[in-house]
Formats: sequence, structure tokens, C-alpha cells
Amino acid sequence: MFGILGVSGLSFLLVAMFTPLLIWALRTLKLTQPIRAELPPDHQAKRGTPLMAGLILLVGVAMSLQFHPAPLTVLLCATFLLFSSVGFMDDFKKAAWQDPSGISGRTKLVFQFAFTAVLLFILFRWFSLTSDITLFHGFQLHLPIYVYIIIMLLFIVGSANAINFTDGLDGLLINVAIPTYFFFFLISDKPEVQTFSLVMIGCLLGLFLYNIYPARAFMGDTGSMAIGGSLSFLAVIEKVEILIPILFSVYLAEQLSVILQVWYYKRTKLRLFRMTPIHFHFSLKYGWSENRIVMVFGFISWLSVLVCWLLLKFVIGKS
Repeated sequence: MFGILGVSGLSFLLVAMFTPLLIWALRTLKLTQPIRAELPPDHQAKRGTPLMAGLILLVGVAMSLQFHPAPLTVLLCATFLLFSSVGFMDDFKKAAWQDPSGISGRTKLVFQFAFTAVLLFILFRWFSLTSDITLFHGFQLHLPIYVYIIIMLLFIVGSANAINFTDGLDGLLINVAIPTYFFFFLISDKPEVQTFSLVMIGCLLGLFLYNIYPARAFMGDTGSMAIGGSLSFLAVIEKVEILIPILFSVYLAEQLSVILQVWYYKRTKLRLFRMTPIHFHFSLKYGWSENRIVMVFGFISWLSVLVCWLLLKFVIGKS
């Protein structure tokens, strides 16, 4: 345990020390965040903030592989890198061309579904992943493999994009993702999962120093997509699929608000929320500051982790 804590602490120090250098490089290369015209005035002031600071999270990949170079660690790091590459393509187009739209949604989905399918195949072929879903003590739902794969494809890609939606305020995604990574560290009996989760917590804490309001840099999709993909696959690896609606409650609320807004507007030409994702609604309708939203959403994430841990321990059971 001390070794894992040590490598997590080292990851924090490395990210904390080298993020200023990355920020300088991004600013020098003029790889900065374009701001959508419809966003509130306080967000317009963030124009020119360096984008793609999520690249520094690759420190976590290197540290995980160095400390515990096992096959499962390689898979987790590959997941992080693959989803990060999709985010990087999006960020680079946004920053280099100052185009807030980035690459097309269809292009992102094609890559996400392709990477997810390959990674699921590897889990089934070499890591003995089963298509069973544990509902509660002694009862499992036995799904045909193809049904399980289809469900997981939709879940993983959907969750990765939901987590990406959460990266909309300074420090928000980091504050919400740290509890989720801690959940997997807490429940797992796999040293690879424990190491990867705790190292990522260390890296996120290091980046938080520069992403907290007012942010000196944004992690961008380069970081948020990687976080989304890795957290989604951790849920599959740890076989806690049934807990996802609670564990990912903040992320899913962000995504659902966007879906409901579009659906409601198409039917009524009225807006259900002042702006989506829903963190903007709290800012515009209730006047909440960014720090207040980040604090409240972070608290909800920790509460979700506590509820999931209690359910796992006393209702579901986990061998």
C-alpha cells in the first residue's frame, strides 16, 4: 500500500511541476481555447486560455506502467491513450483553427465505437470477462455475449461522452472524477486497478492546481475523453455495471440535460433549461458561482460513491 501511495504522490509532484511548462508551450504555440458565442460573458473572458493541458495526465500512464507493468495495466493505459487520442484530434482542430466545433460528432463516435469494440474483444479473449451482470447477492443476469457487448458498447461510449460534457467549468470534472476513481481503488482486489486509480487521482490533484478557478489551462477533450473512457472500462472490469446510474449520476445528469433540452425544444420551441449542460443552468438561473457549482457537484459525486459502496457491500455483494 505504501508503494502505491508513493507512486501516486510522485505522480502528483510531477504533474504539479511540469504543468507550467506545458502551459507555456501551449501558449507559445497559440493552442488556446476558442469560446462558443452563446456562452455567458464570464466564459467569453476565458478566450485564449491554453487548451490540451490534459496531455500532462499521460504522466499517469507512464507511472502506472513503470510501477505495475502487468497486462491489465497495459490495457487500462491503452484505453486511456486511445480515448485521449480522440479528444486530442478534437482539441487540436479547435485550438489550431480556433473552431469551437472541433471534429464532427460522427467522426468521434466512429473512433470511440471502434476502440471500445477492440478493447471489449481483448477483455473477453484474454482477461476472462463474462457477460453476467450481478444484481444482488447470489443472483446474476446471464446475458448472451452479443447482447452484453451491444449494451456495453452503448454504455461505454455514452458514458465517455457524458463525462466529457462535465468538463465545462474550471475544476469541475477533476472534482467529480476523483471520487469515482477512488471508488474503484476502494472496491478492487486487483493491484493493477488500485495502482491505476490512485495514480490518476494523484495526477488530477496536480492538474487541479492549475485548473481550479480561475483556470490557467483547460484539460480539454484530450483529458476528459481519456477520463471518460478509463472510468467506463473500470466499471466493466470490476463488474459493477448495475451501479452505473448512481456512480455516474453527475455525468449522466449533464448528458441527460442536453438530450432533454434538444427534445423539448424540438417539440415546443421553448427551452427546458436556461442552458445545457446543466451546470450552466445553475449559473444562469440561480446565480451560482463556478466554485459553488464545482463544490456541490463534487459533494454529489462523493455521496454517489458512498451509496454505491454501501450497495455493493450489503446488497449486491462482490466476490
